Amino acid sequence: MTPPPGNAEIDPNEELGYLLRTHQEHHPEGSAIDKVLMEQTIYATPNRRRADRAIWVGLGRVPDPEKDIPAIVVEFVSASKRDHERDYVEKVAEYRAIGVREYWIIDRFRRIMTVHRNRPDGAASLIVKEADTYQTELLPGFVLPIARLLARADDWPRQKRSTRRKPPEGDPR
Repeated sequence: MTPPPGNAEIDPNEELGYLLRTHQEHHPEGSAIDKVLMEQTIYATPNRRRADRAIWVGLGRVPDPEKDIPAIVVEFVSASKRDHERDYVEKVAEYRAIGVREYWIIDRFRRIMTVHRNRPDGAASLIVKEADTYQTELLPGFVLPIARLLARADDWPRQKRSTRRKPPEGDPR
């Protein structure tokens, strides 16, 4: 079982959700977004991948997560080498194969966002640096400030993951 994400992943993911929902509710073209959900299982892959965030656009209805492929899938990179390989290699191929149109990898360690685009004219990748913003035709009018997300991750000290948490003193467990 995968350990739960740390605060340095949760906080920027929540900030991204806030930015997307604000755009959806207040921008004239925000209605392009059907739904934005955190921690979603992507069922169409052979391995049933867990995405940090899924964004459905252009359906004009509430998606069925077991059938409708998100247009955009977002991953916040974890510290482990195994997760890094999964995020940067395995998921790229799987999401491309099932028709995810963009896969965003937000890497607080390298201070970049990698965008893998899956288009009819072919696949392409793009690196967005920390000081830059990102815009996509899938989300008309939405501007993503990468530094804002990374700043949320920076608020949290690096956590050491242990296999077992000690109960608080006086806890009868």
